[in-house]
Amino acid sequence: MSEYIEIETELSDDGSQIFLYTNLRLTDQPVEEYHGTAEMEVGSPVAQALAVIEGIAYLRLAGDEMVITPEPDAAWHAIVADISAALKDFFL
Repeated sequence: MSEYIEIETELSDDGSQIFLYTNLRLTDQPVEEYHGTAEMEVGSPVAQALAVIEGIAYLRLAGDEMVITPEPDAAWHAIVADISAALKDFFL
C-alpha cells in the first residue's frame, strides 16, 4: 500500500458530475455502481466509507477512478473535500 494518496478532480463541462482520479486502486471489480447512500452502505469497503458523505446521488468506481453525481443543490467542492478525507482515512 502506498504511503500517500494523490487525488485529482475534474468537474464535467455541464457541472453534473465530478470525476476523481487517484494513484490507488479503489476496487478489484471491473465497475461498481451505486444509486444512493442505501446501496453504498451495503457495497464494497470503499463505497461503505463514502456512504457517510452527504450529497452523493450516484457513485461509480472503476479501477483508480471515481465518478460522482451530486444531489441537486449539493456543493460539489464540499463533496470533494469529504471524499478526499474519507479516502485518506481509509487508505492511510
